[in-house]
Amino acid sequence: MKPYRDFFKRVVDVTASGSALLVLAIPLSVVSVWLHFANKGAGIFFSQERPGKGGKIFRIWKFKSMTDERDSSGELLPNEQRITKAGRFIRNTSIDELPQLWNVLKGDMSLIGPRPLPVRYLELYNDHQARRHDVRPGMSGWAQVNGRNNISWGQKFEYDVFYVDNLNFKLDLKILYMTIKKVFAGADIDAGDNKVGGIGFNGHN
Repeated sequence: MKPYRDFFKRVVDVTASGSALLVLAIPLSVVSVWLHFANKGAGIFFSQERPGKGGKIFRIWKFKSMTDERDSSGELLPNEQRITKAGRFIRNTSIDELPQLWNVLKGDMSLIGPRPLPVRYLELYNDHQARRHDVRPGMSGWAQVNGRNNISWGQKFEYDVFYVDNLNFKLDLKILYMTIKKVFAGADIDAGDNKVGGIGFNGHN
């Protein structure tokens, strides 16, 4: 048994996510009200099914950064036309990812781990890449602090598997520190169509 990996990591996740949700309750409420009006009735949250530990499917939550405006044919307008000023702000500051603290508290995710990708990618992994599901997915991970949008998908998977093989408290602290540093520096932020999550991967809303 590895004490941190098998027990204390979850204790840290529950304590940190629960505390953060309490401390951020008022700011998150303000953001929710702001998005309610900015999104023009499209809702406050964006959710999508993702594979978690062992490939178990769960629903990830984010703040919604786009409207649901459509053209005359009923098709959604391009992303760049639907993203609001509020949406761009919460993406650039990674605030859009904060609802995932609830996923962490529930046990779907961890603060640190490989970012959960869309379910459709599951069948594309080889056995080596699939090992990213040996641990809970994270709000941020080793790939996200080592280039994120500037490295290949293959390299992302290598970083994910490296994390699985080397998971320990010191590495998690290092990733957390590097994540906070990058968020405040605005590094590797992409608010366009291919945004790889404010702190990590995925989602167009």
